[in-house]
Amino acid sequence: MKKYKYSYRFLVILALIFTGCQEDDFAVGDIIAPSNIQVAIDIVGADANNPNGDGSGTVNFTATADNAVSYQYVYNDNTTSAPGGRQSYDFSVLGLNTYSVTVIAFGTGGASSSRTIEVEVLSLYDPPADLIEMLHGGTQKSWRIKAESKPHFGLGPVGGFIPGEWFSAEPFDKAAVGMYDDRYVFNADGTFTHITNSTNDDPTPDTSGTVFGRDPLINELGGAGGGTVDGADILNYPFSDYSEQWSLGAPGGVETISLTGTAFMGYYTGGNHKYEIFSRSATEMVLRTTDGNNEFDWWFTLTTEAEGATNEFESTFTNMVWEDDFEVDGAPDPTNWTYDLGTGTDGWGNFEEQSYTSDAENVIVEGGVLKITAKADGGGGYTSARVKSQGLQKFTYGRVDVRAKLPSAQGTWPAIWMLGSNFPTVGWPESGEMDIMEQTGSDKNTVLGTVHWLDSGSNSNASFGETTTITDASTEFHVYSIDWSADKIYILIDNEPYVEFDNNDTLPFNADFFLILNIAMGGTLGGTIDPAFTEDIMEIDYVRVYQ
Repeated sequence: MKKYKYSYRFLVILALIFTGCQEDDFAVGDIIAPSNIQVAIDIVGADANNPNGDGSGTVNFTATADNAVSYQYVYNDNTTSAPGGRQSYDFSVLGLNTYSVTVIAFGTGGASSSRTIEVEVLSLYDPPADLIEMLHGGTQKSWRIKAESKPHFGLGPVGGFIPGEWFSAEPFDKAAVGMYDDRYVFNADGTFTHITNSTNDDPTPDTSGTVFGRDPLINELGGAGGGTVDGADILNYPFSDYSEQWSLGAPGGVETISLTGTAFMGYYTGGNHKYEIFSRSATEMVLRTTDGNNEFDWWFTLTTEAEGATNEFESTFTNMVWEDDFEVDGAPDPTNWTYDLGTGTDGWGNFEEQSYTSDAENVIVEGGVLKITAKADGGGGYTSARVKSQGLQKFTYGRVDVRAKLPSAQGTWPAIWMLGSNFPTVGWPESGEMDIMEQTGSDKNTVLGTVHWLDSGSNSNASFGETTTITDASTEFHVYSIDWSADKIYILIDNEPYVEFDNNDTLPFNADFFLILNIAMGGTLGGTIDPAFTEDIMEIDYVRVYQ
């Protein structure tokens, strides 16, 4: 998601001093040195009212020269290749500083010419301490693609907000393509180290490796070629360990990692080599970058945890304030639960096909569990139940645990969720919604955790969510949880978080919410209902709230 927690302001002042070391043209056979080096400078966001840009501190350089076939940039004693002459830097050292950036143009036969530009930059961006601690903490942390999770690699529309909206790789789906053995190190001195094979350095270092990328963008790396063509991908492209530079910025308020040269993480996509931090915790971050074709946004989940490590979560909410263990057979306890009834307006706003009832055939406590049953009614329609604690049990902040087993039939849409108690007066999405668990009608191996609210800028529904794989949700009970405070909202399965959302006082998640348990049929997430459907059940073993 976009981060609005921090606000930054940069003033970028450019003074161009062309100190030439440009050689005269000469030709000896096929050896021709470039001449007439020109460097265009673009201050991002510059216009008549903001001649120094939008405050991001980002400066894009484009070099051209007669007889040049490639270019390099030298900044801070670091040399990066820029085959097309383009390079972007984020000047983020606090205060007013002058930097020398040298452009080297290469001609045929290896002859070169250069030009140096002095850039004066004032930066007021100070990265938050917890971000620095997360990336390196003054020590050498090794980051990797979190191959065992979903999503860990995927793509979606440019500017989208759902990780892997169009494609999301299943756990270990891209094994043996040259990505999972890569390691990324953000050194405290500003160097970025990409180890392209982390498994071949024992007992002695071996810098050789392979990487994974987009065809033909991966050829920008300048390797020797090779690899395996697989549709639009190049698998196991030979490429050795390397180092570049990394820096932090926050253009538009979004924390962003910028890499120099052709440095990258996960899958080579070209582009501007900038990775927006969509979400982050102490050991994990979700990144987004746009490819060089401006065709897709690519998503990556990185972690510092070792493979096989558990993500055990410690909640600060340990005092149980309410529970229903469904020990008394019959109708649900009326001091805890009431019902939504009927077909709602426009299928409850989602084109759902069921009619909700309070009949025992759709909702009953039996054998220590609450059973919500969706049924075909014999006339081409469906009945189900939607029980809620509205007006009876409501909570601001805390942890909610719901132990449940989900239906398996195509077209069923089970949900465990919460709505703001002010929903009857302000409506949705102004009230806010927190989906502890949803499951689509077509994919019973995946569950979703999502929060919804009203975006004040666009006056429309805004949402943030993620998915995770759970292959036995219909055959085994699992604990679906939300851990909710004024600062953070975590959504978990079996105490392992897979959604982390930054709460703040501008959002609706700081007031009373009530619980809802239901099975919908069809609709936007239920999709096509199995024509042979007769009935299916969601079983709830308990609901517990801690504060």
